[in-house]
Amino acid sequence: MDSNRPYQFSPSTLDFSTLPAVLQAAGDKAWQQLTYAHKEFEQFSDQEKNTLKWQCALSDFIREAVTKQPQFFGQVLNQTTQPREFFAQQSETFQQQANAITDEIKLGKLLRQYRLQQMAWIAWMDFNGSIDLDQAFEFISQLADELIQTATERLYQILTSTLGTPTNDQGETQPFFVLGMGKLGGSELNFSSDIDLIFCYPDAGETQGASRSLSNHEFFTRLGQRLINALNQQTADGFVYRVDMRLRPYGDSGPLVMNYNMLEDYYEEQGRDWERYAMLKARIITPKQWQTHPDYAYLENLIRPFVYRRYIDFSAIESLRKMKQLIVQENRRRGLVNNIKLGEGGIREVEFIVQAFQLIRGGREVELRTRSTRTALEKLNLLGEMSEEDIQVLTQAYYFLRKTEHVLQQIADKQTQTLPDNEIDQARLYVAMGFTSWQEFKQILDQHTQAVNQVFKEVIKSDAEDEQADIEFDYWLCNLDTDAAISQLEHDYHEVDAAAFWQQVSQCHEQIKKRAVGKRGAEIIDKLMPRLIVACLQYPSAHILISRIRELVVSICTRTAYLELLFENPQTRTILLDCLQASPWIAQQLSQQAFLLDELLDPRQLYKELDPSKYQADLRERLLRIDPEDLEAIMDTLRQFKHAYQLRIAVADILGHLPLMKVSDHLTWLAEAILSQVVNIAWQHTTEKHGIPEGLVGTSDKGFAVLGYGKLGGLEFGYGSDLDMVFVHNQQSDQQTTGERAVGITQFYIRLAQRIMHIYSAQTHAGILYEIDMRLRPSGNSGLLVATLKGFENYQQQDAWTWEHQALVRARCVYGDKDLVEQLEQVRVQILSQPRDISALNKDVTDMRLKMFKHLAKGNQQEFDVKQDRGGIADIEFITQYLVLANAHKYPELCKYSDNIRILTTAAEVGVIEPQQAEQLIDAYKLFRNESHKLALAQTKVISRLDPFKHAIESVKAIWQSIFDPI
Repeated sequence: MDSNRPYQFSPSTLDFSTLPAVLQAAGDKAWQQLTYAHKEFEQFSDQEKNTLKWQCALSDFIREAVTKQPQFFGQVLNQTTQPREFFAQQSETFQQQANAITDEIKLGKLLRQYRLQQMAWIAWMDFNGSIDLDQAFEFISQLADELIQTATERLYQILTSTLGTPTNDQGETQPFFVLGMGKLGGSELNFSSDIDLIFCYPDAGETQGASRSLSNHEFFTRLGQRLINALNQQTADGFVYRVDMRLRPYGDSGPLVMNYNMLEDYYEEQGRDWERYAMLKARIITPKQWQTHPDYAYLENLIRPFVYRRYIDFSAIESLRKMKQLIVQENRRRGLVNNIKLGEGGIREVEFIVQAFQLIRGGREVELRTRSTRTALEKLNLLGEMSEEDIQVLTQAYYFLRKTEHVLQQIADKQTQTLPDNEIDQARLYVAMGFTSWQEFKQILDQHTQAVNQVFKEVIKSDAEDEQADIEFDYWLCNLDTDAAISQLEHDYHEVDAAAFWQQVSQCHEQIKKRAVGKRGAEIIDKLMPRLIVACLQYPSAHILISRIRELVVSICTRTAYLELLFENPQTRTILLDCLQASPWIAQQLSQQAFLLDELLDPRQLYKELDPSKYQADLRERLLRIDPEDLEAIMDTLRQFKHAYQLRIAVADILGHLPLMKVSDHLTWLAEAILSQVVNIAWQHTTEKHGIPEGLVGTSDKGFAVLGYGKLGGLEFGYGSDLDMVFVHNQQSDQQTTGERAVGITQFYIRLAQRIMHIYSAQTHAGILYEIDMRLRPSGNSGLLVATLKGFENYQQQDAWTWEHQALVRARCVYGDKDLVEQLEQVRVQILSQPRDISALNKDVTDMRLKMFKHLAKGNQQEFDVKQDRGGIADIEFITQYLVLANAHKYPELCKYSDNIRILTTAAEVGVIEPQQAEQLIDAYKLFRNESHKLALAQTKVISRLDPFKHAIESVKAIWQSIFDPI
C-alpha cells in the first residue's frame, strides 16, 4: 500500500478466500455460530455469506452484534443508501423511540441497543472501505453526542416531573450543560473510548413546581448521577460509554456539578497547566433546545480566556515537558510497551505538539482555536508555524496511528492502544489496514513513530543550561525563607502539598548539617539532593515521597560510596524513587539496611527473571565465605541474603514483572532455601556438642522434618508472613547421642529446635530473620518443641481439635529426610481422609470463624480487613478447609495439594463444589492476595476503598451461606 496516503486505509480486497488461514478459520467458526443461532442465515446468497464471514473474521464485536441484532444486519448486507443518509435514517428512528420514553430502565435499554447497532455498523462500513477515517470520526462523535443529548433531555424531563424545574432568583429555567472533553470534545472520538465529561449549570437557585423544593445544586447533582448511570452502568445490554469525571475542578474530590460562578473562580484562581490542555478541546454537548440559550454562549466565553492567553505563551512548552515526563514515568510503572497512544512517537506526542502550538499562538492567531487535531495541523501549515515537512510527517502519522487505534478497538470493542501479540489479532490488524503481512505493517508503523518522536524532541528540547537551571534551584540550599519557598513551590507545582514538602526538605537539610559527612560527602549531597527534589516533584504525593528520601539520605549521609552511587546513576535513582513511592516497606528496608542499595545498582539484574534454583546455591556460596564457628556473622549473612532477595522480589512485583502467584512462590522458595541452611547450621552446632543420634550412625539423615503450616505450607507466603512450623523426629526415644556430652534423643532434638529458633529470632544489627510461630505443634505451647512421628500421629487422631485439622489441610513438609517426609504426608492424608460428622464439622468450622472474626477483624463500615473480615481471605480458607475435611474420605485427591487454589480446582473437578463457585472463590482469593501484597508493601492492614472489592466480597459471602447454612 502507499504509506503517503494519510486519509484512507482499507483492505485491498473483500474476498473471504483471500484472507489468511487463521482469519478464514475464525470466519467459518463465526458462520457456524450464527447459523446455529439464526437458521434463516442459511438462506443467504453466497455473496451475503462471503461478506458476513469476512466481517466476522475481522471482528468479534461485529459477530456479537449480528448475533444480537440479526434483522438489522440483514438490512446492512443489502444496504444501498449512502452512509450519511443511512445514519440519519437510523438516528430519526431512534429519536422517535426515545421521545416516547418516560422510564429510566427503558431509556437505558434503548441507549445500549442503539449504541451497539450503530457502532457495529460503523465498524462494518469502515472495514469494507465504505467510509474513510474522517467519516468514521464524524459518525462516532455524532453518535456520542446524540446518546448524551438524548439521555440528558429525557432524564431532565423525568426529574422535573417529580422534583420540579430548577430556576434562578429571577425565576428563569436553568439548563444543564455537559462539557465533552478530550477526543469527544474534538469530535475525534476513539472507536471504544471513555468519555471525559464536566457538568455545569448557570445560576444558583431552587426548583419550582414540586411539593418540596431542592437547591439547583442538589437537582443537577441528581441529574448528573442519573446521566452517569444511564451511560456507564453495565447491564444485560452492555453499557453506552465508560464515563470519567476526573477532569472536573478538584477531580474526584470536587463536586459533581458546578454553577458558572464556581467554575469561573476555580479556573481563574486554581486552574493548572494540564487543565489548559484539557480545556482546549472542551465542547458543550447539550440538547438542541438549550443550544440557543444565552448561557450557552456565556459558557463558551467563560472557558476561552483560561485556555488562550492574549500574549504569546511559551510556558506551554515547559508544561508539555512536565506532562510528557509524567507519561513516561507512568508507562514505566505500568509496564506499557507497544502502545501506539502513549509510547514514543505515538498519538499523544502528535496531540501534544499541536496543542503546544495552539496554546502558544492561539491567543493571537484565532484560526488555531480549534478542537480538532486534524484541523489544527492544517491551520499550522497555512500560518507557517511549522515546516511543511514536519506538518506532513505529523499528519500522515496521525491518520495512520488513529486508524490503527480504531481497528484495534473494533476487533472486540475494547479500549486498547497496545499492539496485539497473538497471530489472529495481528492478522486482523494488518488486513484491515491494507497490508499483506504483519512485518510490512510494523515497518510502516515504526517509520511513522520514529518520525513523530523526532519532531516531538525538537519541539520540547531545551539546552544544557536550561536543564541545569531546572535542577540547580534554591530549595535544597535553603536560600529561600519558608514563605518564599512555599510560594515558589505552589507556583511551579500546583499539585504538590508545598508546606509539607518544604518541611521535609528543611528537616533533611538540618539533620544532615548535624552529621559528620565530610567535605566530599557534603559536595555530593549538594549535587544529589536537588536532583532528587526535582524528581520527587514529578510524582503524586510528592511530600510523602520526599519524607522517605529524607529518611534514606540521612541514614546514608556519612557513607560517601552510596551517595556517589545514587549521584552517578540516574537510572538507579529512578528505580529507587519508583520503589519508594510505591512502598514505605521498601523505604524502611533501605533506610535500615543501606547495603541493599547495591541491589539497585545494576538495573539489568532487576529486570532479569528471578531463578529460584539459585537461592540455595547463592546462599551456600555466601555462607562458605564465613567462618563456621562465627555464628553471629552467619546470622548476619542469612539476614542480608533474605533482605536482598526480598527486595529483588518486591521490585519485580512493583515493576509488574512478577504476577501474584509468582510473588508468593518466590517468597516461599526463599523462605525454604533459608530454612534448609538454618537447619544445617543448627545441626552442625548441636552435633559438634552432643554427637548424632545412635540410630543415624552410618547415614546422612537427620531423622528430622519441618512441617510448614499456613502461608508457608500453602505456598502463599507474603512479605511480612511468619513461619508457622512444627518440628518432628522419628528416632527411638530410649536412645541417645554418640558424642562425649551425650544426651537423650528427646533432649537432643529439643536443643536442635532451640538452636534453630535462636538463629531465626536473635536480634542482630540486621534485625531478626523471620518471626516464627510454633503454636500448632501437638498440645500447643505446653507441648514438646519437637514431636515424635508417632506422637504427632496419635495427637492428630485422638486429641486434635477441628481447627487443628483445618490447619493440617494447608500443611506441607518443607524440610526433612525423604522417608520421614513421606511418612508425615501419609499421616496427614490419613487424618484428613477420616469420615466426619458433617453437622458437627459445620458447627466447629463456623464457630471458629466467628470467634476469629470477633477477635481479629479490624475493618469497619468504611474499611475492609482483607484477611479477617467476612467475605475475605479467611472465609475462603475456611471454605476450602471444610470441603477437604467433609469430603476427603470419598475423594482422597483433595489432600494432594496444600494451597487453596489447587484445592478448590480439585474440589470442582470431583464435584463437591460448583465449578462456577470455585472459579469465583479463586478469582476473589487472587484479588485479595494481590491486595494483601500491596498492603504489606504499604505497611497497612486495611483497605480504605471498598469499591473494587464489593463484587468479590459478596460472591464469597453468598458461597459461604450456600455451603454452611443448608446443613
